[in-house]
Amino acid sequence: MAGGAGGSAAAGGLIVATAPDALLLLSSACPHCPAVLQSLSDLVKAGTLGRLEVVNVAAHPALAQELGVRSVPWVRIGPFELAGLRSREELAGWARRAEGDAAGGDAMADYFHTLLKDGELARVRAMVEAQPQRLAALLPIVANPAASINVRIGASAIFEANAGGPALRALLPPLEELARHADSRVRADACFYLGLSRVPAVRATLEACLADADAAVREIAADALAELG
Repeated sequence: MAGGAGGSAAAGGLIVATAPDALLLLSSACPHCPAVLQSLSDLVKAGTLGRLEVVNVAAHPALAQELGVRSVPWVRIGPFELAGLRSREELAGWARRAEGDAAGGDAMADYFHTLLKDGELARVRAMVEAQPQRLAALLPIVANPAASINVRIGASAIFEANAGGPALRALLPPLEELARHADSRVRADACFYLGLSRVPAVRATLEACLADADAAVREIAADALAELG
């Protein structure tokens, strides 16, 4: 089935990134679907997308059920799934993120931020459960004191779901660094996640936070130490 991620092609022994493919699910009754279809078609013509597959869910409802799609328009560009009306510029941005090998690191962090902002906690949780190393893509949210409260709460729920697990333990060095961040909200969250790791080696970092200038950081550090036992 088309609509998967773009890849890389060999040219003269070099790896050349290719434009990602896209899959669009729409329906005849959807008022926003024509605009998204036009935007994606324009991106194919421009070479930003390699290929576009369009499926009418009224004719093929089984595909929507298989993909867990509850509303249209619904777009998949590379590994990124987006529901609702999206501008041409936004779709082009996700296509650029998905191009070649760029769909890791900062691109996945941006995607998780977008999903959490849109209330798609369950989708982020499922993606991290499928590939626990993706937990690292939530670190930029932890490090961003300007992230909205619903995004930070969503990230916290994912970290809690990985309490004591290897994916969280792998993030201890950057979390210990964030425990010394200039912003108290970042330090507080970092202390909380260090406690969730249940790794005694982080005790020294948490004990240092007991003397933090911010009362909330001190309290969370104390609770995290109690979590360690």
